Amino acid sequence: MRIPFGVIVLTGVLAVSACGQKGLRDLRPSGTGPDEFMILPSKPLAEPNSYQTLPTPTPGAANLTDRNPKGEAVAVLGGNPAALVPGESIPASDGALVTAVSRYGVDPNVRADLAARDAKKRKRENRTARFKLFPVDRYQEAYKREAIAPAQVSELFRRSGYETPSAPPAE
Repeated sequence: MRIPFGVIVLTGVLAVSACGQKGLRDLRPSGTGPDEFMILPSKPLAEPNSYQTLPTPTPGAANLTDRNPKGEAVAVLGGNPAALVPGESIPASDGALVTAVSRYGVDPNVRADLAARDAKKRKRENRTARFKLFPVDRYQEAYKREAIAPAQVSELFRRSGYETPSAPPAE
């Protein structure tokens, strides 16, 4: 029995095309280009009401068309962006909370430290991940030991006496 050449070609094309979708959870960088999430578009230019009331230019400082992502996020979430302390990202009303949370000290390099640890872990986990026959979720693979089981954690909290929201039944 001979298999038609067209069926072989179609099967080969389908097999190769299935390898193309890696999804958003592929942790490897796609190239050496810029990070598109770090680019902040400026606000559109607008004519002021009066040219006499314009602030004096200050080289190196923010201008009227620069975005303020933290202030915009606070406003969108229903907060008061004017409550932000100038030069800081902590609202003045949250000073006591921040003091209580940081009573044991704060590592100023915590983000860089965690990023370095994460890169080291993913590199270690990636040694055997290069030789896969089928596409896999690299994120799930790298952090499967650290993942929590939500049903078990919810049950643990319920048994401890904490009020917990209802959750879908465990599978």
